[in-house]
Amino acid sequence: MKIVNDSTCSWINDLTPRVNIKSLQSNEDAEWLIIGAGYTGLSASRKLGQLYPNQKIILVDAQLAGEGASSRNSGYLVDTTLNDGFTSNKDLDNYKKKTDIYDLGINVIKKFINEYQVDCDLNECGKYFASSKKEDEKILRNFSNTLKKLDFEHNLLSSNELSKRLGTNFYKVALHTKGGILLHPGKLVRAMIDVLPKNVYLYENSSLLSWNKTKDKISCKFKNGRIISKKIIFATNGFLKSLGIKSNYNFPITLTASMTRPLTEDEFKSIGQPKEWGVLPVRPMGATIRMTKDRRILIRNTAEIHNPFKMSKFDLQKRSINQRVGIKKRFPQLPDDIIRSSWSGVVSRTRNSSQIFEKIDNNVFAAGCYNGSGIGVGTLFGEQIAIKASEENTDEIETIEARNKPTWLPPQPFLNLGVKTRLIYERLRARSEI
Repeated sequence: MKIVNDSTCSWINDLTPRVNIKSLQSNEDAEWLIIGAGYTGLSASRKLGQLYPNQKIILVDAQLAGEGASSRNSGYLVDTTLNDGFTSNKDLDNYKKKTDIYDLGINVIKKFINEYQVDCDLNECGKYFASSKKEDEKILRNFSNTLKKLDFEHNLLSSNELSKRLGTNFYKVALHTKGGILLHPGKLVRAMIDVLPKNVYLYENSSLLSWNKTKDKISCKFKNGRIISKKIIFATNGFLKSLGIKSNYNFPITLTASMTRPLTEDEFKSIGQPKEWGVLPVRPMGATIRMTKDRRILIRNTAEIHNPFKMSKFDLQKRSINQRVGIKKRFPQLPDDIIRSSWSGVVSRTRNSSQIFEKIDNNVFAAGCYNGSGIGVGTLFGEQIAIKASEENTDEIETIEARNKPTWLPPQPFLNLGVKTRLIYERLRARSEI
């Protein structure tokens, strides 16, 4: 698994470059090995370091820690999601199980921030599900009924109110949920790297080539060394499938996003000087868009089956055209050349939008597939999979394991054909929302 680092993501470029980065250059032995240093792997390592301060814990990533999907997402800590259906009483129960997990994820992030005094621009301003189509009000009213049954504080908004709040006349209807949180994902994951316990050894730019289990030992081969451990946790999310982990239950989707430079005073005044906000689409392939604390606009409006390991500069530039079109639709008064950077990132999906959290084999554990909610849920799952691998139980684990399990996926080439067909269909339905 070879992943290339790049410098195209604004969230990452906001940070001071790290020093003393180590890659694996020899053979190592450890009690614990975690593959993947994003939210899940960092959380699992932190918890294991606290539980076993005298044991050696190794954390390995194929690229720079935290600079995969953990830094490349849109920075939403979600309390609710819309595109899951849920109309019957049975489905309502399943939706509640999902939101219970979201709530635990929010709590674990807040606890981390408070414990380590982390500045990650956290803003409990809620979030909007918005559409430019008045007919989508029906979808939002149905969703509102679901939220009412579960006592989620929310309200429906018309175009006039939205224009005042967002600084754009593009949206005709929206639902605002109070519990949504916006933050700077790069700052948050960097803080998790900075507070790793002393008995956690981090190796970066070290791709896992192969692994096998013999009796009670796991042997992992890398380019410049081998690690033998007693227990292993796979926390590679979008790359679980490429490592043969639950490969018939998850698949990667590549997203691309762009962010503008900060708006000038005159530009900011021209859109009404709105407070920070975040919009998620009503239709699955619509645009996710944010106005950040420092007056930048982020937009993500592409999702596709693509080589998850690397997107070429040429391919990225083609996709960034969609982002420029999306910004101009919402803010026609802004200049054409306002985008500062564009980047790609990978999310992991399952057929029924559930997550992977389980013991794969004796001493082999995995967590992933957050379906776009990886900040909170990924951090929660990392902490709790470490506890599960320690053969302990918690109320959080019971809540996680009460969810519906991921369902089986068809084999290739049928899987890619089905996913591509569905993405094309959803893209056509949401073509006005890019």
